[in-house]
Amino acid sequence: MSTILEAVMMICFGFSWPMNLVKNYQSRTAKSMSLPFILLLIAGYTAGIVAKVMLGQMNWVLVIYLINLAMILMNLCVYFRNKTLDRQGIRLAVA
Repeated sequence: MSTILEAVMMICFGFSWPMNLVKNYQSRTAKSMSLPFILLLIAGYTAGIVAKVMLGQMNWVLVIYLINLAMILMNLCVYFRNKTLDRQGIRLAVA
């Protein structure tokens, strides 16, 4: 039962990352993004994954951890892309 509850928590929490990724990509600016926050999330998910592996809990919930980590890593890439666009002064005209 605890595995199911952990999975539900991870799924609910994880639904925000794709939405955040799209918003950040479309905004074309890093002004509303926080690098320390992104790095803290990466550290947290990495710790969770390592804990699962160390405990031998190699189950389907681990896949959810990995998917969430992948989304945050993509957000990290978008952060650096947007930071570059900010430095270059490139903005997308919003219709």
